[in-house]
Amino acid sequence: MSEKPVDLEGPKQPTGAYDEPETELVETTRVSCDGGMTHPRVWLQIPEERGWVECGYCDKRFVLKDGADAH
Repeated sequence: MSEKPVDLEGPKQPTGAYDEPETELVETTRVSCDGGMTHPRVWLQIPEERGWVECGYCDKRFVLKDGADAH
């Protein structure tokens, strides 16, 4: 079984390492994301019991602010 080689040298991050997804604080449970025009616009619903949702395309996380209107 072979594994994908990992380049640990040079100015770039090692292969397989990803930046932490962007997080945005929002005041409503219904949000939209277009990934900065990198994917189709999608509408997301933040579950009240969880308080956050992630975009399925770009992994951006939308977090409901404390005291924000849950409706």
